[in-house]
Amino acid sequence: MRASLDTNVIIHLYRGGHQNILFELFDEGVFIYEQIRSIELENHGKDILNSLDNDIRSGKLEIYSDQKLKDMAVFKIFENNVKENRYLYGPGDLCEVYAISLAQTLGAYSLVTNDTKQGGPYMSLLQFEDDIMPFTFADLLIIRFLIGQADENQTVRAFDDINSASDLNWSFRSQLSKFIRRFFIDPYRKEDTVWIKSLAKKYDIKIKTKLQILRDAIDM
Repeated sequence: MRASLDTNVIIHLYRGGHQNILFELFDEGVFIYEQIRSIELENHGKDILNSLDNDIRSGKLEIYSDQKLKDMAVFKIFENNVKENRYLYGPGDLCEVYAISLAQTLGAYSLVTNDTKQGGPYMSLLQFEDDIMPFTFADLLIIRFLIGQADENQTVRAFDDINSASDLNWSFRSQLSKFIRRFFIDPYRKEDTVWIKSLAKKYDIKIKTKLQILRDAIDM
């Protein structure tokens, strides 16, 4: 999978010390638009820039500038995507617009964002007819657990690390319930159900059993 990143999730994962989750799950590429690095993170995430830049230099994370998009002959496509997406989101969601537009331009399947407010990118992408799947950091932790890249205790600790480092005040039980509702009980779109069934088949997962194990670990 490939993923485009929103500003907030970059800050939260790096502050929690669990940014490698991105590179483990999205082994086909993780990328951000240049303005997210040069403006948003300079203003709101200076404390994580050294770690972020090290990952950029090592090739784990890729920056897409306007010039790079022009060299790839897709800058006009990106511009049009930005223009269309700005009609769908509020003026305060410009970084989300860039992240979504970059994903659409590069053919990425995933957007990682912690902006789950109504009308924001996460909820909107669930309701639009779009090929992009949105994930929060909690979704990533649950998926990583399901496919066997971490056990239940590591998963709970990682959630607590990220949640505490960024003062998110999220409940892991609540996030797990939302995950189950999204993919199994009341999906917004059939693509999500198809995707989770494909994941279960690929990794030979008994999802209900594993989710119960994680639920029990959260309640300990």
